[in-house]
Amino acid sequence: MEAVVFGNVTLDVICRTVDEVPRYDSVTFDQVIISPGGCGSNVAIGLSALGVPTALVCRLAQDEASFLIERFLKKAGIDFRYINRDSDTTSAVSVGLVDSNAQPRFIHTPGANTGLTVDDLKIDQLIRDGARALHIAGFFVLPGLMDGRLPETLKIAKSQGLLTTLDVVNSFRIKNPITLWPCLPHLDIFLCNQVEGVSLTGEKEPGLIATKLRERGARAVIVKMGADGCLLEYNDYSDVIPAPIVENVIDTTGAGDAFASGLIASLLRGNDLETACMDGNQAGAHMVTTLGAVGAWFQDNLFPSIGHI
Repeated sequence: MEAVVFGNVTLDVICRTVDEVPRYDSVTFDQVIISPGGCGSNVAIGLSALGVPTALVCRLAQDEASFLIERFLKKAGIDFRYINRDSDTTSAVSVGLVDSNAQPRFIHTPGANTGLTVDDLKIDQLIRDGARALHIAGFFVLPGLMDGRLPETLKIAKSQGLLTTLDVVNSFRIKNPITLWPCLPHLDIFLCNQVEGVSLTGEKEPGLIATKLRERGARAVIVKMGADGCLLEYNDYSDVIPAPIVENVIDTTGAGDAFASGLIASLLRGNDLETACMDGNQAGAHMVTTLGAVGAWFQDNLFPSIGHI
């Protein structure tokens, strides 16, 4: 186990193509996929697909939806030792409607994710078990992190030599990021997309977004810009790293999480940040060619237990 991902896990039902949702009439669509989703699960599966032994720190319920999630995670080779199960809640489920522009809209219930707190992160144990990297996924959809205790845990993780990364996700909580700011000085890399960056800083230009966030203490900031690649700023370096051109974009769900997987996997292989961003862009570009947040990884038959679910 080299990487640990702490974050939300859902069962996704992704439908395509849905452009309009009438109030009373039924909606038809052409394709559907049922798969694990949620930022934590997405990044962990991507890392495993890229050859990084990965453990997931999350909360699952004890219902049929969690049974399906577990089957997919086992298929992907995810280390289960830090997964906690709650018997008094239900699974998180997301229904995504992907439109003709490959953009998803979600309806969602958070389920067991609401019980995930910093108490689930045992840094000393992670170190003993071989962890080299800790990624916090979907910060703003984890209400259990809003109590202000995460910065101290990140400080300990960084002092123990772990690569520390954190990615936010758009949520109503992003409008009041008071619990996020103390985390940034204890991060090696802070990630957000451009829309999230605007919400956090009030700036529209990626370079200004990154500068504002670095002023909050992050050593390096990456602003993901979809088809335009990403902007990387650290030390005296600030530049846009372009993404590969994708001719047939099917669904952008999970592209940002795939970017994080590619980035972290590249860094663990010893690459520099610029190269890691290129690898992240490549992973994100690959993900948009299939339906669902992790569809491309499973389509590639990368997992040793593929076909034995």
